[in-house]
Amino acid sequence: MEAAMLPATRQFDEALRIVEVLRAAGFEAFLAGGCVRDLLLGCEPKDYDVATSATPDVVLRLFPRTFAVGAHFGVVLVATCGGANCTCGAADATCAAEAGLALPQGAFLGATNSKRANSEQLAAPQVPQVVTEVATFRSDGAYSDGRHPDVVRYTSSAEEDVRRRDFTFNGLLLDVDRLFLQEGEAATHPSHKNKNVARACPEPAEGVGHPADALSAMGHWQTPEELRSAVIDHVGGLADLEAGVVRAIGRPELRFEEDHLRMLRGVRFAARFGFELEAATAAAMRSLAAKTRAVSRERVRDELTKMLTEGRARRAFELLDETGLLAEVLPEAERMKGVEQPPQFHPEGDVWTHTLLLLGQLDAGCPLTLAWGALLHDVGKPATFRRAERIRFDGHVEVGVAMGAEICRRFRFSNDETRQILSLIENHMRFADAPRMKASTLKRFFRLEKFPEHLALHRMDCLAAAGDLENWRFVRERYESIPEEAVRPEPLITGRELIAAGYKPGAGFKEMLRAVEDAQLEGLITTAGEALKLVLERFSTV
Repeated sequence: MEAAMLPATRQFDEALRIVEVLRAAGFEAFLAGGCVRDLLLGCEPKDYDVATSATPDVVLRLFPRTFAVGAHFGVVLVATCGGANCTCGAADATCAAEAGLALPQGAFLGATNSKRANSEQLAAPQVPQVVTEVATFRSDGAYSDGRHPDVVRYTSSAEEDVRRRDFTFNGLLLDVDRLFLQEGEAATHPSHKNKNVARACPEPAEGVGHPADALSAMGHWQTPEELRSAVIDHVGGLADLEAGVVRAIGRPELRFEEDHLRMLRGVRFAARFGFELEAATAAAMRSLAAKTRAVSRERVRDELTKMLTEGRARRAFELLDETGLLAEVLPEAERMKGVEQPPQFHPEGDVWTHTLLLLGQLDAGCPLTLAWGALLHDVGKPATFRRAERIRFDGHVEVGVAMGAEICRRFRFSNDETRQILSLIENHMRFADAPRMKASTLKRFFRLEKFPEHLALHRMDCLAAAGDLENWRFVRERYESIPEEAVRPEPLITGRELIAAGYKPGAGFKEMLRAVEDAQLEGLITTAGEALKLVLERFSTV
């Protein structure tokens, strides 16, 4: 088997450096959780977490830039600002904000930080480029709020720490010393080695093979077997990764009672990696699905958004339905099931089937507004279903916009996100009229914010139904061929010219200027003189 290499990223290097410092101080320290899982799956981790026997006060003393954002739960963020020799003297709260860190009021900052901030050697503020979460081994008491443990007890046992985590493949530890000593070297920072960058997480293959085998293709310098041999597995996570199974650690009911959001995370992991939900884990989700009502809507929103934008949205929402979670977190979507559609336009089946076919076309990394627009574009159909000469959904767009607004409000989307999601719902039927639109109407259609998202939604809508792309091709060709200055031309005249021509300011100005812009967009007039002539001919100055 060919040699493989570990990722050449600052995040990885800094995590290794943190492990070294902790171990040199006499403490146990491992890479932990999702980063280990991702390495075994052949993915480049987005971030790295360190688990250690060192308590938070020790971590705060060992590292010069620290943010004790979760010290009550044994979590400290260790920041590296501008490289190993950084002398950043910016106020820590400011620096943290620039790094995207939300520090709670009164968050404690490492003592070295305040000394530096008050020193004579203040440098220009630099944004911390790498932030690593360092968590103390712990065991948790009861979770009375369904999210946070009431009592946290630090422990020296890595196994005890792992057994409180959510899923077996997230309970793996990577022993850095063991990994590098396999090469016959001291377990020191490996930055001198030749390294390649790991690729992004691959699409799940047909059938689950040996996940760690993907490492050979990534260019890591250990074989998959060597990487696995450096993993400490107390919970059977390696076997579940190989089998393609999402399994809660211990009793699933206990894990989900501790943090109800774990049920949604389990669904997301299963969809993202192409895994199956282990039977007892899935059964616990079905029995406890109603518990998700207690989870903050923002946390639910973020999980659903990840499901929609990680490239496996259809599978995620199928699993949400199968586990009973869909009816709890988004009942408006669950009501789409069984709602018939006219077969001449929708041979694929009911509204739910149509929506799933749209979700199946969402690419990984797609805009969240497009993803939510695809999910909700027909949300108004169940409420407007009726049978006449055929099945009809009269007014489903308007009803859908109202329902979409309530969903966006409930999930606390930003104003900009809400506006775009509702625009996608509101305008998704307009493509059918495009070939008959006047030039002015079509150009105003093109002015919709983020119009490429409207194009993308319409294409998915067509492909999820009868597959007729004629209107989509017409609109795309016009959109791409008409220059921006023709879609949004400079006004030929303004209210100032109307006043000079003898018109009194008032509500009528809007109608006059609209008439001028219509003629301009139609190509009937091109000068200010022609614009004034048109106004004088159509509107009296009296």
